[in-house]
Amino acid sequence: MTTIGIIGAGNIGSRLARLAVQHGHDVAIANSRGPETLQDLVAELGDHARAVTRDEAAAAGDLVVVTTPLAAIETIPVEPLVGKVVIDTNNYYPQRDGQIAALDDETTTTAELLQDHLPGARVVKAFNHIMASDLTTAGTPSGTPDRRALVVAGDDADAKQTVSDLLDEFGFDAVDIGPLAEGWRIQRDTPGYVKPYAADELRQAVAEAKRYRDM
Repeated sequence: MTTIGIIGAGNIGSRLARLAVQHGHDVAIANSRGPETLQDLVAELGDHARAVTRDEAAAAGDLVVVTTPLAAIETIPVEPLVGKVVIDTNNYYPQRDGQIAALDDETTTTAELLQDHLPGARVVKAFNHIMASDLTTAGTPSGTPDRRALVVAGDDADAKQTVSDLLDEFGFDAVDIGPLAEGWRIQRDTPGYVKPYAADELRQAVAEAKRYRDM
């Protein structure tokens, strides 16, 4: 049994927590307001979930999901995540996050920002191009025709395989789109963003993506 640490208990974090528990994992989930604010969620999730601090979620997780607004990246614990696979679910929304120069000029991506903050972790981009509500409703068994696919991007092949296996367990095919630097291909306003594509369709959409400056 794997413990999945989840930092961020909003729409995506809470849905991933439900999926994790449904598939037999333990969950240690944290938010910015403190464990006491998550009691209703962990009561719903049952005995395999506990509300913790961010440091505790990072330390407890065999695999850790960071699903917070970009402004919170600097609050993510560094040392407890050294050597661990960390899933980044983020997207850049200037109206929420403010203007971030390195993302505006497209010299980096959201996942690379997290990797820069966590130099000892193995960051993988995943779960950022699906509506939160679809996470717990759109998954189907492996081998299902036209099974929905989600991307993984990362600089560590073993870490990407770990996340691909988790995607499969949660009901989705994985499409590897390369290193973290390619994560822009599935950000907001790209052809594959939040579209319910099977693997071949998703690969095509990713290939057709254009930089914001070229749109």
